[in-house]
Amino acid sequence: MTFTFTALLYLVLNLGQETSVLAGNPSKPTLSVQSRPVVARGKQVTISCEVTTGAREYRLYKEGGPHPWRTKNTLEATNKAEFLIPSMEKQYGGRYRCYYKTPAGWSEHSDPLELVVTGLYSKPSLSVQPSAVVTSGETVTLQCGSELRFSRFVLTKEGEQKPSLILDSVFINSTGQFQGVFLVGPVTPSQRWIFRCYGYHVISPQVWSEPSDPLEIHVSDAVQPLWPSSNMSDPQTVSKPQDYTKENLVRMGVSVLVLVLLGILLFEAQHSQGQTQHAARRESGTSVMVAETSGYV
Repeated sequence: MTFTFTALLYLVLNLGQETSVLAGNPSKPTLSVQSRPVVARGKQVTISCEVTTGAREYRLYKEGGPHPWRTKNTLEATNKAEFLIPSMEKQYGGRYRCYYKTPAGWSEHSDPLELVVTGLYSKPSLSVQPSAVVTSGETVTLQCGSELRFSRFVLTKEGEQKPSLILDSVFINSTGQFQGVFLVGPVTPSQRWIFRCYGYHVISPQVWSEPSDPLEIHVSDAVQPLWPSSNMSDPQTVSKPQDYTKENLVRMGVSVLVLVLLGILLFEAQHSQGQTQHAARRESGTSVMVAETSGYV
């Protein structure tokens, strides 16, 4: 009796699992690309479609292209299929999705993956205002400009997969350039802030210019005090202010002594001059008296 009940329970569970697989849709696959989705022209690209359950047939679909764009068949069920683009060119920029086939049918499409090809137009320039050296917590202004009539400018930060900011371009009469102004911040010294910018046209948003020259923002901590902080565990460091005080006192003492000596010398010089003048007056008076006496005789 126990054996019969266990066998029936096992059969019911298996039937339930098979029914759920047949009735339910296969799980959505995941589409990814090695390195970055922003690829320089001529570089090799590998796109991977991954699934949680095994599959023998995978398809890659590119929006605006033939459906399917690529097909991958395997002899045995695998959890991943790879699609190779030997050399990235303008026609490969776009949005991709993948899907796969199971006994229950075709899965739903993956989330879109956007591939961008760069290097089709000359590079814009990237500058910073007010300075590339800023204090932690500040916001900086980055200006991406070009003489080419780009519809939009893209700002990317090194180390990030997705573009940081995208802005419509504005024509500047004073410079004769199309420009995008990006506000970045607050910046902190805990990470590197290296930026590049690109330009593109709305009619082909996955085809970008060459990247601008890299621009690095150097972030410093708060303003350092004039005197270095004292280390209480280091007696030499603690004694430095006392040494400066003693030296200052010695200098002040020497200055006072010099002033006193100068005062004494000045006083003696004035006193000597007074005595000389007094003696001269006495001699002059004596000469007058002698002259008068001689006149009476």
